[in-house]
Amino acid sequence: MLVPRTLAPNLTVKTLQHGEFDLTRENPSLMMLVCFYRGLHCPVCGNYLKELERLTPAFQERGVRTIAMSSDGEDRARQMADKIGAEHLRFGYGLPLSTARQWGLYISASRGKTSIGIEEPELFSEPGVFLIRPDQTVYWLSVQSMPFARPIFAEMVQALDFVIKNDYPARGEYMGEV
Repeated sequence: MLVPRTLAPNLTVKTLQHGEFDLTRENPSLMMLVCFYRGLHCPVCGNYLKELERLTPAFQERGVRTIAMSSDGEDRARQMADKIGAEHLRFGYGLPLSTARQWGLYISASRGKTSIGIEEPELFSEPGVFLIRPDQTVYWLSVQSMPFARPIFAEMVQALDFVIKNDYPARGEYMGEV
């Protein structure tokens, strides 16, 4: 189980326009926001990523870099980036499902075409959002087993203002006996 204040697993993927993304080479002034999405087939992901695209400048103002990624190949990732009008948000693709599992993401099997008529991949990861500190430790995480009821990016921006002002520590790190 991935726990706050512990090292995040390695994460390296190709991106559409920014070369290779390697979490260990990122150096955000505050944190890295990693948004794992299900893939082009997911209508909820499209709307969710539109919101992250819209708020990426607000995250950047607070020292947080953003990237969205899935196990989709380059063509499907490009279609998603085009669909949401990505200008600010980086898109990674080709996430190995073994890496998704290391990050604690749930894996689902295809159920055929979705409500928007796009075939699901044979296997794909469910969504997750992570804030990772420059030292590669997990600050905050949210993982879902379903496509809906995800963290709200506007609330995360507001929470970051509190975190910055109060030097608020990562929580949920205790792994001792209870």
